[in-house]
Amino acid sequence: MKKLFARAAASLSRRYRTMSIQMVISLSFTAAAVAGMVLMGLSLVWRFSAGTEQLVRENTVRVLGQVNMNLDSYLRRMMRVSDTMYYRVIKNADLAADSLEEGMELLYEENRDELVSIAVFDGQGALVAGTPLTALKEGADPARADWYQAALDKMENLHFSAPHIQRLFADPDDSFRWVVSLSRYVQLTREGSTFSGVLLVDMGFSGIEQVCRDVELAGGGYLYLTDADGEIIYHPRQQLIYAGLESENNRANAALPDGSHAETFDGEKRLVTVKTVGYTGWKLVGVVPRTGAADDGGYIFLFGLSMLLFSAFLMAFLNFRISARIADPIRRLEQSVKELEAGAQQVNIREEGCYEVRRLAHSIASMVSTMRHLMDDIIQQEKRKRRSELEVLQSQINPHFLYNTLDSVIWMTEAGRYNEAIQMVTSLARLFRIALSRGRSFIPLADELEHARHYMTIQQIRYQDKFTATVTAEAGTEGLYTLKLIVQPLLENAIYHGMAGCEEDGRITVTARREGDDLVIDVADNGTGMPPEVAEHLLDENRPQTRSSGSGIGVRNVHRRIRLTFGEGYGLTVFSEPDEGTTVRVRLPALTAGQAAKLQQEEEP
Repeated sequence: MKKLFARAAASLSRRYRTMSIQMVISLSFTAAAVAGMVLMGLSLVWRFSAGTEQLVRENTVRVLGQVNMNLDSYLRRMMRVSDTMYYRVIKNADLAADSLEEGMELLYEENRDELVSIAVFDGQGALVAGTPLTALKEGADPARADWYQAALDKMENLHFSAPHIQRLFADPDDSFRWVVSLSRYVQLTREGSTFSGVLLVDMGFSGIEQVCRDVELAGGGYLYLTDADGEIIYHPRQQLIYAGLESENNRANAALPDGSHAETFDGEKRLVTVKTVGYTGWKLVGVVPRTGAADDGGYIFLFGLSMLLFSAFLMAFLNFRISARIADPIRRLEQSVKELEAGAQQVNIREEGCYEVRRLAHSIASMVSTMRHLMDDIIQQEKRKRRSELEVLQSQINPHFLYNTLDSVIWMTEAGRYNEAIQMVTSLARLFRIALSRGRSFIPLADELEHARHYMTIQQIRYQDKFTATVTAEAGTEGLYTLKLIVQPLLENAIYHGMAGCEEDGRITVTARREGDDLVIDVADNGTGMPPEVAEHLLDENRPQTRSSGSGIGVRNVHRRIRLTFGEGYGLTVFSEPDEGTTVRVRLPALTAGQAAKLQQEEEP
């Protein structure tokens, strides 16, 4: 035997030396987990075997306690009705002058779902007041009823009767209604003299039945309710018991003190739990067959055994997975490096695994972070360069326009043309206010068109209304934004080149409209025009740039600004024919306020 054990130990030792670390961890952890689960399973089986009956006892006590609370709440509501009727209605009424019906009806209406009737009788059993049943049945004698005698015999207490069929009042809706009667002694007043009486509150038995119904106990157990003498008030098999088809040990159980008791009834071992309902002396009795409790323990044992076997297989699988996780951080790190090599911008490098792997992942993450910062710096430099180019293009304003305008203002003032001088100065101020726009590059389309109107106002005054100008925006452009100072250079070009050869009837129109996701602005004139081949090369970057005598912002500069801001898909298009005029079409994205604000933020350093 010792030799066999020694050979087995030597074989295991050789296998251990040749096993991978993943296999060693998997087998060791699996063996330890299975041994632990077996010990835990044996402990649970022992505990289930020893504690099943105790659990059944506690569960039954808990259920009975909940039912008792519900019954207590129900009975308290009935007692509050009785107290309210006595202390707020009867005590404050003199029957010689007052009626009890009004207060009685209010109480009934408030609790009609739980009440059958409320009635007051005098010391001889005569009906004083009642609602909603007001007529006694023929031959009815309340004074001989148990509830009436109990109220007079024990004046200080409330008395609850066992469930019975209501035979006192003539009930047009139901002549066989089951009720529980709550009666008490009251003092009635007539002409200042008091005399004895009885207050009767009939509760619908359905309320008590609803509280006790659908209560389930372990092992197929059930619950029933008796009065203090053991008379059954509610039983789930009440009709069968009354018919003699089944029996119940109700009188003996009602005599038991509160708590759990073992009994044998009709050859069946049962666990009986008793709970007394306050104010009434009623008894709640829970009955659980002990065979049912044992069955529950057997089910728990089978369930535990099946869970143990399932857990053993699951743990074996998980152990192999856990051992494989040792290599997973390295594989994920390798995958992250491959993604970086492929050009991915956002790669999540997780620092996990053993110490060496975490340090390596941290070093790679630091390297990637440094690279990203360098790339962000390059992007910011490109943005600053692009912004500088835009500012240079936007700032190419020839001061001669301002000088000529101010000279015109001086000349008109000296000539006494004050209204025209005021109009020109006002338009000039508004022109430069919109041009500045608090340093913003994107302004509402309405402001850009207003800027164009003020510019044309100045030029029309200077040129003595040699031409007319109209600036319109079609429906659908409301709320759109645009790059500022793109229309005025085109108007300047139309004046100095298109209107140069026109003696009169010159016309310049600016029209803004929306085409899908684009904003299109047309600046058209009926001037001399140009050949199509000249118009085609007007925006060519390689073509020498000529300067006009106007503001100095050329058409080509506007084209470059738009493309630098929005890309190659946007910019200017020139349509022209000799002696037919010229149309310059501006195409921009249709920007909302939010999009313009985002672009403005990106433009800022």
